[in-house]
Amino acid sequence: MNRHELGEFLRSRRERLRPEDVGLSSGPRRRTPGLRREEVAVLAHISTEYYVRLEQGRAPKPSGEVLAGIAEALRLTDGESDHLHLLAGTAPTRTRTHRRDVRPSILALLERLPQTAAFVMSASFEVLAWNDLAAALMGDFAHISEKDRNLARRAFLESRRAGTASVGNSESTEFRHHVVAGLRAALARYPSDPAVTNLVGELRRASPEFAGLWERHDVQPAAMLTKTIRHPAIGDVTVDCDMLTLTDRDQHLVLYSAPHGSPAAEALSLLNVLGTDAEIV
Repeated sequence: MNRHELGEFLRSRRERLRPEDVGLSSGPRRRTPGLRREEVAVLAHISTEYYVRLEQGRAPKPSGEVLAGIAEALRLTDGESDHLHLLAGTAPTRTRTHRRDVRPSILALLERLPQTAAFVMSASFEVLAWNDLAAALMGDFAHISEKDRNLARRAFLESRRAGTASVGNSESTEFRHHVVAGLRAALARYPSDPAVTNLVGELRRASPEFAGLWERHDVQPAAMLTKTIRHPAIGDVTVDCDMLTLTDRDQHLVLYSAPHGSPAAEALSLLNVLGTDAEIV
């Protein structure tokens, strides 16, 4: 049970709700945003004292029934409810490091997708494997260090470099929100994994934007259905973005594709021919 994180998460979810969201009147004397602790306690059918102690990190481990009541009172999504249970220690927690070895069948699949830029990403946003089209579109991962293959670091710490692909401004903001939510969920699953804890600590220290988003305690990233890649040689390429979960290793297979006959499909076909040499055309 992570008492501190549990208390912070409960407070963040309570403060985002408005009284009218749960059928209460805001009233003229309400001075702070969100629900009062006693209101959450009533809605969750627990004592105010116990709920206050939960937020303060002083309460004993709550039962699954109590957590279900709190999740309903705070109108948590399924992802947020799962995160709540992880923090409270009532759901399985992965105590070892997250896996970074990719299944051979997935490696073979990457090469069978010639018209799709595909790569495998770890729970900490490290690119673990990729096909040739992904390298041509996003930059050749084989020629950079493992640390620099991390998309979270790219999103928050790297300035836009000449001669490399980047993501459009609005989508870049959306992706950064996605990264923060994903890393917070990963930290709950792997609380003792240095690769995760060190990355989060590094980003909190080095990026004020990351630190601000981290304090929001969001754990359910929005789906990203399309993405525009600004390629230095061929310009903007808007692709469909699909992310498939590889549950056995807690990894994601990310696919960038385009409808047949579209300008983006033609651009991907051109990159298939040019390969990574397109970066210097």
